[in-house]
Amino acid sequence: MSTPFAYPLTRREDLSESLHGTAVADPYRWLEDDHSPETEAWVSQQNALTTAYLDAIPDRAQIRRRLTELWDYERIGVPFKRGERYFYTHNDGLQNQSALYWLEALNGEPRLLLDPNTLSSDGTVALGSYAVSRDGQYLAYSLSAAGSDWQEWHVRRIETGEDLPDLIQWAKFTGASWTNDHRGFYYSRYDAPATGQAYKGANYYQKLYYHRLGTPQVEDILVYERPDQKEWGFGGQVSDDGRYLVISVWYGTHQENGLFYQDLQVPGAPVVELFNQFDATYEYLGSDGARFYILTDRDAPLQRVIAVDLEHPLPEAWLEIIPEGSDILQSGALTGSTLFAVYLHDATSLVKTFDLQGNFLRTVELPGLGSVAGFGGRRQDRETFFLFTSFTTPGEIYHYDLENGQAVLFRRPNLRFDPAQFVTEQVFYPSKDGTRIPMFILYKKGLARSGQNPTFLTGYGGFNIPLTPRFHPSQIVWMEMGGVFAQPNLRGGGEYGKAWHDAGKLHQKQNVFDDFIAAAEWLIDNRYTSTSRLAIEGGSNGGLLTGACLTQRPDLFGAVITAVGVLDMLRFHKWTIGWAWTSDYGSPDDPQDFKTLLAYSPYHNIRPGTAYPPTLITTGDHDDRVFPAHSFKFAAALQHAQAGPAPVFIRIDVRAGHGGGKPTAKQIEEWTDIFGFLRSTLTTMEVTGNSE
Repeated sequence: MSTPFAYPLTRREDLSESLHGTAVADPYRWLEDDHSPETEAWVSQQNALTTAYLDAIPDRAQIRRRLTELWDYERIGVPFKRGERYFYTHNDGLQNQSALYWLEALNGEPRLLLDPNTLSSDGTVALGSYAVSRDGQYLAYSLSAAGSDWQEWHVRRIETGEDLPDLIQWAKFTGASWTNDHRGFYYSRYDAPATGQAYKGANYYQKLYYHRLGTPQVEDILVYERPDQKEWGFGGQVSDDGRYLVISVWYGTHQENGLFYQDLQVPGAPVVELFNQFDATYEYLGSDGARFYILTDRDAPLQRVIAVDLEHPLPEAWLEIIPEGSDILQSGALTGSTLFAVYLHDATSLVKTFDLQGNFLRTVELPGLGSVAGFGGRRQDRETFFLFTSFTTPGEIYHYDLENGQAVLFRRPNLRFDPAQFVTEQVFYPSKDGTRIPMFILYKKGLARSGQNPTFLTGYGGFNIPLTPRFHPSQIVWMEMGGVFAQPNLRGGGEYGKAWHDAGKLHQKQNVFDDFIAAAEWLIDNRYTSTSRLAIEGGSNGGLLTGACLTQRPDLFGAVITAVGVLDMLRFHKWTIGWAWTSDYGSPDDPQDFKTLLAYSPYHNIRPGTAYPPTLITTGDHDDRVFPAHSFKFAAALQHAQAGPAPVFIRIDVRAGHGGGKPTAKQIEEWTDIFGFLRSTLTTMEVTGNSE
């Protein structure tokens, strides 16, 4: 094999093991030891090669400049009220992290409560979850460092801005919920990991605790644990009236969950297992005394809202409040005496309101086709807020009056581009088996279907997560450079309910890859682009998607971006929270699942002697969601197998994780590298300035 790139020498081990009677080679397993001197040297050498290539790309500075200009827009989180105060996050544009503010009135002067930008010199300490006490006097907040999922919780007195001595460590996948007496809150945590295993070891046996203000963590009260169920996790939420602790019991990434509760008015009351069969989804929306309002897909694949009387909890006594409709009921909220039902209609949001008896009130008017978030609040509230966004609309905040149903614009960011210059269309195309798949396509007005347009095709297709219209500055930059942006809604996602998700998981996972390949072929057949000018991109489960499509159809794509991908499908369950993904992928320990996983595992399906397209693999050294060894091993194997002239690079970001809390500066640098790589490998692309 000859290559124009002098890749670092990567040692290959003669390592093979028999799995269910099949010999499986794993020559790069030594890269799983991420702290060994040999692995650290390999990371340094790979980064040096990648950086040298990317730094030499023409127009790189211009790409970074335009990304920086477009990233410099105001971002506001959805406000909420506690006590007599309003709280919201705010980023002035180029701040690495959003800061938390509070107001005494909506037209009042904002007061800074917490600015995580002051907590690290490089912006890698991020504000994670946070909760304000019911009286608006205390803030419980978590911080994460370098992109890790691990959280440290602190408590701040809101009036003075001073931190109390309280400190909680080794929390992960948890929020906090205050009791009505404002004296403490519930949270979940794991035991401290063994030395050297913080970013690699498997996470089992989460426990639910109560922390009382002013006491050390060792005195926190263990509320609930299940030593017999090491994979269960717990989310505790205190009902608005303070009477119940509602415990959502999650089991990996299974959509089906349990729902338990404890009566806080009865000292020593047991935890009652309201729903313990894990036969459906059960999401607590709120309650009226002993009546719980639950969003569920029990006997309703597109979801419905039911009312359950705790004194008569059997299904025959349930009241159906909002019946299943023709669109997926994606989420719900109970604020004041109004039930908000957020539907997805062909992957765009539709919001309806109902009273507590299920009578339809009105449809919430939205400014266009896009996505919404928010509508949260307390039973005593008379107002709420929501965010609206689309591919060309950054987050706009609306104030919603529960009495008259009027939505009024609260905040809108100033833009450094003209949305009217861009076109968003939605098409439907057939997948390999004939299934009709929707896809959003974006481009600059006047674009000709010449078959030569650089095209950025992104996807996900997993874990019941829908891809809906969202604004991102990178999309505008790509279109300004003459590119087409395409986002299909693959099976495995949450766009059309349970059946759509089921059709893209476990032994049906190949459908997801077929849907994505069909999207690429449709774009080519309809003269949006050609193979040499088509790039595919995906992150996490989407990184699995692009990795699998790369190995299955290396002839179809002009470039591939695989970000923080799940790429070794035979060992993913051995690291951090990877075991939880068996709900979508199946388990390598099961003989039948193993056959399916081996058939598409990107790492195991790289074939020496194949000409692969230009590929950029990205990961973070602190990624404790998808362990970076996935990317290390995949990159090593792909470099070894490459028979063509195209580059295969890996970009390993230090002090970065899976993506959560990534500083703005690092995001801009990463997208500069991605677009620079595509600029150099796809085709000649124009790089423009401000389009206004």
